[in-house]
Parts: sequence; C-alpha cells; structure tokens
Amino acid sequence: MSTSVSASAAAAAAALPRPLTRRRSPPASRVPAVSRRRFGSKPLLLSSFAPSPIHPAAAMATDGAAPAASGAGSKKNLLIFDAEEDLAVSLAKYTAELSAKFAAERGAFTAVLSGGSLIKALRKLTEPPYLESVDWSKWHVFWVDERVVPKDHEDSNYKLALDGFLSKVPVPTGQVYAINDALSAEGAAEDYETCLKQLVKNGVIAMSSATGFPRFDLMLLGMGPDGHIASLFPGHPLVNENQKWVTFIKDSPKPPPERITFTFPVINSSAYIAMVVTGTGKAGAVQKALSDNQTSSDLLPVEMAVLQDGEFTWFTDKEAVSMLQNK
Repeated sequence: MSTSVSASAAAAAAALPRPLTRRRSPPASRVPAVSRRRFGSKPLLLSSFAPSPIHPAAAMATDGAAPAASGAGSKKNLLIFDAEEDLAVSLAKYTAELSAKFAAERGAFTAVLSGGSLIKALRKLTEPPYLESVDWSKWHVFWVDERVVPKDHEDSNYKLALDGFLSKVPVPTGQVYAINDALSAEGAAEDYETCLKQLVKNGVIAMSSATGFPRFDLMLLGMGPDGHIASLFPGHPLVNENQKWVTFIKDSPKPPPERITFTFPVINSSAYIAMVVTGTGKAGAVQKALSDNQTSSDLLPVEMAVLQDGEFTWFTDKEAVSMLQNK
C-alpha cells in the first residue's frame, strides 16, 4: 500500500519550489475560549462550526516577519457526543468536507493519522456516501508518529491504518507515506523529514508563513490517558524540540521504545486538528486540558498543542468529559 517515503516524494506532482525557512517556534500558551457543543443522535453539520477561513499556501508570502503569537489566530471547539457512533458519523462528515475544501483550493489534501482508537473512529469514511463522493486521488496520508517496527508488525501504526482504513479506500499507493522500517529510529526520522521537505518543494504540503514549518491540512489525533499525543510524552525532553520537523525516541515510556514523531512546531502549524478522545480513562487529562483553572506550569503534551493559525476541534463522548464542570 505504500512505497518508500523518498520514492513517494520524488513521484509527487511537481510545482515551483518554495524556499524553506526554519524559525524557532514560540513557546506554547493557553487559548482560553473553547466553544462547547453537545450532541445526541443528530449528526453534526460541519457548517455549524463556522470555521475560520484558511488560505492556501500559494497565497501566503513567507517573508521575514516574526512568528505570530501562539494561538493568535486559532479557534477551539469542544464537541460532546452521547454515543461513539454519532462521533464517527460527525468525524467522517468533518473530514470529507475538509478534503473537498483543500482539494479545490490546493489540488491536494494532506491528512495526518495517529494510532490507537482513532482509526476505528474513521470507519464511516469507508462507507457510502463518502467511499464514492470523496476524491481519494487528492489524498496524501502521513503519520504523526510511528513505531520503528516492520510494517507488518502488530505494533505498527501503518498496519493498523492499513487494516482498518486505507485498504478500504482508493488512496493512491504512492501517496501513502509510511516510514522506512529498514532504518534505525534516527535514520527513519531523518528520512521522513527529508520526504516532507521534498513534498513542500513540490507543493504537495503547504508551508506556514507564521512559523516556517510545514502546514498540514488536517491532523487526526488521539490522546493517551497520560495526556501524551503523537510520541510526545509528559516530562520527556522531546516536548521541547523546536527545530526539527521529525525526531526520534529510543526510550518511550510506552512500548515499543523506539519511535519517530512529529514535533510540536509541526503539529501546531496545522490548519485543522481533530482530537478524538473517548472513555473515562482519559477524563483526567481532558479535565486538565480543558478546565477553566489552567496554569502554564507542568503542562501535559496535549495542552502544548496550540495552533498558530487554525481550528482545533475536540471530538469527545460523555465519559471523556465526565470530570469537566459545566459540561
């Protein structure tokens, strides 16, 4: 289903290259206003979000201006569903409409996946009407993190996505960017970053004028009970990495120990993030991330995910927000 990342990048549709500019990402800060909505059996319409317009990268001039204040142009939404089935229906509509938006604006849709229960939540995209109506030829699929194991290993996020999602939709093989599992963790991270830079040059991935990091159209993320996202864990030095696009970890507190992961500057440069979190086991981390009594000390990784200029939407169920007041 995938080719090597380097070969896939080389085969991507070419466009005029744009210069890459690395800038130090500003520290994460809190975005206090979160729009909350509760949903029962009625599916959510994307238009009810009233999303802020996101301009295509081609219209953005990457000049020497300083990065915008963290979260200055961002919007947050909290969606609460009575049933996981309703969440999956809403997530499919949300993703399909963003796919159509970016395919029309840029001629490509860059979607970043995570592992865990997120893949199951995407199942409605593999069914009518989306199986037929989505222009899958415009999709380019990436992973926010990956375990450094063979692609057919049970711990592989690629295998999880292939079995539960990608094998059921016609995304072109050359537009699925799995890691090179023949390399070391460090080598795989460097190879993946090289692939991303080539795709930025080719115009497949947009570039953030605010941060100088790649701007993915949509990241579909999950969160662990400890508040980790991607392979960025509480208290680990990697949460402070602000130069690399992709880095590696050899001492993950959650097995397997060796992984690669996007860094926060890349995550926080996204146009849209859907954070899919369900179950009582994650209620504590949700409460810390979304409560009105927040401090800047001892932030969980999920609290450090603050978009520079985009829209961040929590897709949750009643159990996940059970510790929130005024939910």
